[in-house]
Amino acid sequence: MIGFAVVGPGKVAHTHAAALAASPVARLAVVCGRDEGRTANFARVYGARATTSLEDAVNDPDVAAVILCTPHPRHADEAVTAARAGRHVLVEKPLALTVADCDRMIAAAREAGVRLGVVSQRRLYEPVQRVKLAILEGRLGTPVLATLSLLGWRGPEYYAMDAWRGTWDGEGGGVLVNQAVHQLDLLQWFMGPVEWVGGDWANLNHPGIEVEDTAVATLRFRSGALGSVVVSNSQNPGLWGRVHVHGSNGGSVGVQTDGGSSFVAGVTTAVEPPVNDLWTLPGEEGRLAPWQAEDRERAARIDVMTHYHRLQVDDFARAVLQDREPLVPGEEGRRTVELFEGIYRSARSGERVTFPLF
Repeated sequence: MIGFAVVGPGKVAHTHAAALAASPVARLAVVCGRDEGRTANFARVYGARATTSLEDAVNDPDVAAVILCTPHPRHADEAVTAARAGRHVLVEKPLALTVADCDRMIAAAREAGVRLGVVSQRRLYEPVQRVKLAILEGRLGTPVLATLSLLGWRGPEYYAMDAWRGTWDGEGGGVLVNQAVHQLDLLQWFMGPVEWVGGDWANLNHPGIEVEDTAVATLRFRSGALGSVVVSNSQNPGLWGRVHVHGSNGGSVGVQTDGGSSFVAGVTTAVEPPVNDLWTLPGEEGRLAPWQAEDRERAARIDVMTHYHRLQVDDFARAVLQDREPLVPGEEGRRTVELFEGIYRSARSGERVTFPLF
C-alpha cells in the first residue's frame, strides 16, 4: 500500500480522499492544511493524521506520495518541497501557472527520482478515448481542424466560497486556468504540439473579480492544423464543454465533456454524462446513438464526478509501485500550461506568440 498525504483539505480533496479509500493499492496517511481546525476535521473523517506543516507531512515515514489540492499559485513550491523529500507528487489541475514553474517541478522530480503527475481525469472518459483512438488509427485521415468551446456560468456565490477565487494572486487566472484547463488538455492531447497562438481575454460581466471570465484564441499546430478556443463563465445558467476534431477525409468526431448545470468539485451532486456528440466518419455514422445510450447507462451506475478521479489516483499509485510513468506525467501538464500562458501573453502583447515559450 502506498501511503499518501493530501495537501489542502478543501472541496476537491474530499474526492481524492474517497479515491484513496477505495483503492486496493493506496491509502490516506496524512492530511496537511493551513487551517488547523478544518485539517483536523478532515483527517478525523478519513482516519488520517493531521498536520499544518508541509515539511512534517512530506517527511512522515508513512508517506510515499502527496496529492496537492491547494490553490494554483502554491503548486510549484509545494511540489518541489515534496520531491526534494523523496515523495512522488500528483497535482490537481493545472500543474502550475507558468512554464517556468512547471520546469522547476519537472527538474526537481527528475533529480529526486520520483514521479510527477497532474490530474486530467477527463482523458479517461470513454467518449474521449474513442476520439483519441480514431485519431491514432488514422480514421479521420489527418486532423486538420479542432474547435474547443466551454460556455458556463459562475455567480457571486461561487467566488464567495473561498478567498482565493477570482484573484490573480490567489487563483492565477480565470476561466482559462480553472474551468477550461481540462478541455485545453484534451485539445493538445488530440492535436499535438502548438506552433503559435493568438488570443485575447476579457471580464464581461463579473465586476467583483479580477480575472478573466471569457477568452478566445486561434491556434496553428505544428502539423499544420488549425484550432479555435472559445471559453466563458458568462453563460447563465448552463455548462457546455465540447472538443471537436475534423479530418482531411471530411469526417468529424467530437465529445461533450461537460453538460447541464455548472460543476463545482465537492459541491455539485450530479452532472450530465460525457458523450460523443459528433461522429461523421465514413462508415461509422450509425455508432453515435448506441454509444450515447451506452454512456448514459454507465453514468447511471457510477458517480461521474468521482469515478474517473479514482481511476487516475489508482493509476498514479500503481505507477509508483511499478516504477513507470503515470497516466498524465508532468511533461503533459506542462504543455497545457504553455497553451494558456501563451494566450495570456498574446493578450498582453496583441501579437501571436510562437512556441516553445522558452
